[in-house]
Amino acid sequence: MRRSQLLGLLYLNLATLFWGSTFVLVKDSLQTLEPGQINFVRFAIATLLFAPFLLQRDARLWRAGLELGALLFVAYLTQTVGLQYTTASRSAFITTLYVVALPMLLGMLGHRLGWPIWLAAGLAIGGVGLLSYDGSPPNLGDLWTLGTALSYAVYIWRLERFARRFAALPLTGIQMLAVALGSLAWMLGEEPTWNAANFPYFSLLYLGLVASALCVWLQALGQRLVPAPQAAVIFTLEPVYATAFAFFLLDERLGLQGWVGAGFIVAATLISQLKSEKPHPEQITPDTG
Repeated sequence: MRRSQLLGLLYLNLATLFWGSTFVLVKDSLQTLEPGQINFVRFAIATLLFAPFLLQRDARLWRAGLELGALLFVAYLTQTVGLQYTTASRSAFITTLYVVALPMLLGMLGHRLGWPIWLAAGLAIGGVGLLSYDGSPPNLGDLWTLGTALSYAVYIWRLERFARRFAALPLTGIQMLAVALGSLAWMLGEEPTWNAANFPYFSLLYLGLVASALCVWLQALGQRLVPAPQAAVIFTLEPVYATAFAFFLLDERLGLQGWVGAGFIVAATLISQLKSEKPHPEQITPDTG
């Protein structure tokens, strides 16, 4: 494996590690704020960090950033709205369906993927299900969160192309701005619920600075070096990292089912990096418009 690919894997794993804590924080913030308010505040904070990199006059860069930002807005909005009705563990499971949706999307576009990706995708979904799926009846939140999985699959695919063409910092900054503006528009249709006494200051700062600004930037860096299907499998490590945090910080223990699920996901991430016996050029997402 090339050094550059190892570096890309490091970036993607770091982003996934930080994302592992976000489901609980968003769920907690929903006790005080509406979905649009949460996303507007977190992405407004993130946009401020990237303000110096927004002074770009490259029209192609802005088109790419706005397209990615629109996809990211849909992904975060549907996930946040979904968390109003479903549990954090169930949301994590449904969100990771993008690991299957992405190869299916590429297949519909006429591109073949090697067998390791399909095997890894199946193992990853099974592992996440064993690790975090709570088995409760379907609800409205599941449908909203399915929108997250589909939009994020398209986002991962498109980001691979744009991340290789544009610098990561301005590309990330434009995305943050687009999501903030979209969230502001959505927020205007919500009932105001601002409450200074119970305002989740720490949660929103963390979501803005770490889970949004830092993680989206790391993802852009990582996907310059790692193909989109492999990146999607790596992101399924999110519930594994979340479980590890719970183990070390909260002394929560995994049962046999959880350990098997975590093992499936780790195996999936390793298998996804293998090459098929007769690799095809189509294994890499094509650079299409």
